[in-house]
Amino acid sequence: MFERLLSLGIRFRVILVALWTVIAITGAISSINLESRLTTSLEVPKSGSQQAELILNQKFHEKSEGLITIINHFGTLSKADIEALKKKTSAATRIVPNSHLVQQQALAGTLFTVLASNSSLQQTSEYIEPLRSELKSRGLSNALVSGPPAIYSDVRPVLASDLRRGELIAVGFALILLIVALGFTWAVFIPLIFASTVVLFVLGVVNVLSHHFTMVLYIPNIVELIGFGLSVDYSLLAVQRFREEVRKNPGANREDLVVATMRTAGRTILTSGITVALALATLLFFPIPFIQSLGIAVILVPIGASLLALTLLPTLLLILGVRGLGSRRFQGFLSQKDGQSKFFAKLSTLLLTKPKQVFISTLMILATFAAPVLALQVTPSSLTTLPSDLESSKALTYLTSRVGDGIITPVSIIVDLGNENASASAASTEARRQLAKRISRNPEVLSVAQGDFAPYVDSTGRYYRIFVFGKHDVGSVQMQNLVLRLKKAYLPQAQFADGFKFYIGGAPAQGVDLLHKLRSSAPVIFLLSILIIALLLGKAFHSILLPIKAIALDLISISVALGLLVIFFKYGLGSKLFGTYQLPQIEVWALLFLVVILFGISMDYEVFMVSRIRESWVLGGSNEIAVIDGFGRTMRVVTTAAMIFVAAVSGFISGHFAGLQELGVGLAAAILIDATLIRLLLLPSAMILLGRLNWWMPKRKSRHL
Repeated sequence: MFERLLSLGIRFRVILVALWTVIAITGAISSINLESRLTTSLEVPKSGSQQAELILNQKFHEKSEGLITIINHFGTLSKADIEALKKKTSAATRIVPNSHLVQQQALAGTLFTVLASNSSLQQTSEYIEPLRSELKSRGLSNALVSGPPAIYSDVRPVLASDLRRGELIAVGFALILLIVALGFTWAVFIPLIFASTVVLFVLGVVNVLSHHFTMVLYIPNIVELIGFGLSVDYSLLAVQRFREEVRKNPGANREDLVVATMRTAGRTILTSGITVALALATLLFFPIPFIQSLGIAVILVPIGASLLALTLLPTLLLILGVRGLGSRRFQGFLSQKDGQSKFFAKLSTLLLTKPKQVFISTLMILATFAAPVLALQVTPSSLTTLPSDLESSKALTYLTSRVGDGIITPVSIIVDLGNENASASAASTEARRQLAKRISRNPEVLSVAQGDFAPYVDSTGRYYRIFVFGKHDVGSVQMQNLVLRLKKAYLPQAQFADGFKFYIGGAPAQGVDLLHKLRSSAPVIFLLSILIIALLLGKAFHSILLPIKAIALDLISISVALGLLVIFFKYGLGSKLFGTYQLPQIEVWALLFLVVILFGISMDYEVFMVSRIRESWVLGGSNEIAVIDGFGRTMRVVTTAAMIFVAAVSGFISGHFAGLQELGVGLAAAILIDATLIRLLLLPSAMILLGRLNWWMPKRKSRHL
């Protein structure tokens, strides 16, 4: 079946090239306006925060993500002047449709105005610049506008700029590494053409899906850089195998060489693509739209790369031909067999003579890198790491220095009294006031806003609303603890009439619900994913122990990645080396994404190497000879592929957003270690120590099964 599809692709190669060209162009054009449909929502279905959001939307005609905060620093003014300032600010806010004032408070020489909108985050963000202009036209040029819509409006162009810079870094480094690997040959352009087509295809599909599903603001950056790295890896493997086939069969025609190449490298790419896709599919099982949208987008990368590897890549190799591999100047270091290098000779001797010492010492080094994972702390999100030159970020900096940045994202308490007009009763009013008084005494609370009329009571009189403005960032440990204390202490002890219900909403509550949902569902989901991948690898390798070893090495790689993440961000090594943020917590979405991506990529390299080792084993060599031969044939290409992937994800590090920096640093550092210490030392030494047990399969009749 595989070879039949391959022959059909070669036969109709002109049609396929034309088709993929049209698809790539369509993807490029259609994805231009993709970012306008992307979101940053952390909503957790069937959670208390979602219930609060629904009531807020239906009864109070607001959205938590639609809160706009306007900051006017006035220093010292009379009461009359402060009232005049309030009126000016209120008048300017009328430019935002479907909105109303929630709170105006003068505190510490600053007027804070909170405006609520019932429109979506994207729609509200379109009125941020008009609002800023209106404030200036009314003489309020010092006013700063922040809040989720303002942040969304400010970061979109920065993300786009980061993406362009990341692309230049990724393509530039990749081109240099490809020339070093393949020499001054036309073969250098195959990975670039292949990767570009894969990325544009995936972006086109994501654009279609964005009309029907929630899609996250970071998706274009993640798809382009990770898609580029993975696609270059796949195509490099095929080009290198094509070189070997040309070297072995110098007189064969191009079609036979391509078929022979894809019969081996093509199957490996397909197996790897399925394995990586299954690892990434883990994200789809988390019942959180934010995480699922990341999963939908990135799972398209290995699927798209595998699809193009079976259709477009053979055609590109045919076009390249034997002449495209030649160069009179520089052939590239992949043109020499690993077995011919002094480094490989020394390394293979070390592995054969002292496998146990190599295994134990490498494991100890990796354990040292992984140890800081014990100090890992996570946050659902953070607003403290925005680019400092943005107006919304300046507002946050001002708030942090004066009163605390929690005023941007308050906790919203919704109290359901069960009956209409129940809020008018003296008992309910007193219970609400006492609750607000108790909450305001908490040292982590800046202020509490509540009242007898709208916007604190809905039109039916059944629902109360209380705003709790904290002193700390939305995802900080202090805000998480405050939300938990509201849930477990303050609200259950409130003196409302029997039968009342309460819901806690707003960004801080969404973050707490997000962490709770991830912690409760992650273990089962990851175990299921590991089991599925183990079964797939067992079938691919015809072995029981090799899949177990592969998963064990992957878990070691992930532990090292998390330990390095703590070293670089919590302890500040990254800020000294790369100018990244120094943060006490790691954003949970970046952490989860890092684990899943690394699991897939590490398994990718595992499949590359072990597939080649198994080829040597099937041909009749001993286990030691098979390991050294397969290792020797893949060492350079895997290392090169890893360096190119590191170059691709390094584009994240140059950006302005903590989550993407964490993802980039974590992936780059972990893949460097995975491709060196783990793949060059731990993997071959483990396979040599296991001996014939590597290939043990119950009831196997022959080694060719």
